[in-house]
Amino acid sequence: MNIEAVGAALVLASFAVAALIVPWILSGLRDPGRHDQAQSRARERRLWLALAAVLLGIYATLSPVQRWAAALRDRGQLEVVTAGALLALVVVSAIAWLRTRPGRLETGVACGLGAVYVATVVRLPEPEARSHLFEYSVVAVLILLALRERRARGERAPAPALLAVLATAGLGWLDEGIQALLPNRVYDLRDVGFNALAGAMAVAATSLMSWARGRARRRR
Repeated sequence: MNIEAVGAALVLASFAVAALIVPWILSGLRDPGRHDQAQSRARERRLWLALAAVLLGIYATLSPVQRWAAALRDRGQLEVVTAGALLALVVVSAIAWLRTRPGRLETGVACGLGAVYVATVVRLPEPEARSHLFEYSVVAVLILLALRERRARGERAPAPALLAVLATAGLGWLDEGIQALLPNRVYDLRDVGFNALAGAMAVAATSLMSWARGRARRRR
């Protein structure tokens, strides 16, 4: 596979993830308690399955993605590919979010969170780090929403936000542990911390958005 095909595949894969998973995550900001038990269980299963698919994609590409990134960087295409993937994520997320008809408070919170994420992405020195921010943000939010569904049914799920952050940190650590076993990758404790930070940021952002939406509903 030539490098142009690899770059195109990376962009399309990133767009597919954004187009299929992110709008679903945004829809999960609604109150899970509004569904009956059967719907809630089905939704929780789908969330865990989506999480498994995302993790499989992350872990399965740990070895080849480094070679692809290096080849793209040598051709000066890495920034273009990552920028395209991030742009796709922003556009699809914005469309999905606007379809929920957010109020002024929710819009203000979303703009503030967007500014934080933009500043974070701009400050990250490497495109690979930006991909970690996206990947483990998705992981954290999927875990959080699944635990919320369980708690809404009255089943045991103490402190869903904290559990989501801790679980994401553990999965991020496993990511680095797998890299330690690969000949072309290295274990980096800084990446372990960054994966955990990405998860914490996503959980905090999701919680704030849920709070803003709930407050807007109560005012109506």
